[in-house]
Parts: sequence; structure tokens; C-alpha cells
Amino acid sequence: MDGNLETPRIQRDENYYTLRREIEEFFYDEAELIDNRRFEAWLDMLHEDLRYFMPMRHNVKFGQHSERENTKEEEGISWFNEDKWTVGKRVEQILTGVHYAEEPLSRTTHMITNVQILEAAPDAAGATQVKTSCRFMTYLNRVEYETYYFVGKRYDTLQKVDGAWKVLHRKIILDQNVLQAKNLSTFF
Repeated sequence: MDGNLETPRIQRDENYYTLRREIEEFFYDEAELIDNRRFEAWLDMLHEDLRYFMPMRHNVKFGQHSERENTKEEEGISWFNEDKWTVGKRVEQILTGVHYAEEPLSRTTHMITNVQILEAAPDAAGATQVKTSCRFMTYLNRVEYETYYFVGKRYDTLQKVDGAWKVLHRKIILDQNVLQAKNLSTFF
């Protein structure tokens, strides 16, 4: 799933827009928890079978983008290729207060936009699993002078568990191939 416009989309009727508003609110709540450093509450929004993936990007020749621009999920090196346990360990490390890259803690603002529902199962009216795409910009500031912007696309699969949405799969695509930040300790 790469957000290709040729991908069939679900019918955009009243049920679609109701579901999209619900998913947008879920993403906004998630961003609020991360920005307010409520990481343990954020972990509760993640599915037990989470896959959290951010490929590395390469500059490639024209015509090779779909095949070679991004590293593959189970092959080679990526920025993140984690499960919920690993993400939880990163949270634990940050919350010790002795995490080099997060002492002092970063100040972040996550902005989410262009949310679209790509698929809903069984349908938009009674969805228990949805595949989404969105765009994001994450602002990060540390100490006095370190300021970074992360801009990109995100492809999420959300699943309803006991009536609440959980992130089952997240693919994060940064719109840069060289990381300008000194570290990558924020969550997307």
C-alpha cells in the first residue's frame, strides 16, 4: 500500500465521512498524547500485534521509484522496524530521565492532515478494520537551538479492539533521504 491514486477507494458517502471524522479524531488524540509526553497512554492506542515501520529512502533513477526508493519492511536497514514491545522499551528508556537523546525532553508538535480512508472492512458503516493515508509534519525542538522538521506520509491500518481503535500497522515515509536531525527519538 503506497497511496497510489489508482488504488480503488471506498465509496465516499455519509458513512465514509462519519468514519473519517472518527479516524481523524483518533489521530488528533494520538498526537496530543505524544506532544504532551503521555507516552504510556499513547502505548494503549497501539495494537498488541503492532508493526511500526519507517523505511530508509534512496535517490534512484527515473522508473525505479516503486521498486528501489524505499527499503523493504523485512529486508535490510530501516529507520524503524519495530513491534509493540520494542516501542514500549523506547518509551521506558525515555521515561527513565537518563536517555541521552531526550535529556532534556524534546518539545514536539505533530500536525496531521489529508486523512483518507483507503479501505474499510467490512464496510464504512460497520468498520472494524480500516486502512488510511495521511500527511504529517512533526516539529521538534531540543535545548536552545536544535530545531527539526519531519514531513511525510503515513499509511496506517487500524483495528477495533473492544470498541476502541488501535494502530495495527504504521508505515511512515519521510520526504527526505538524509536525516537532518541528530537523533530520531520522537514517535510519528
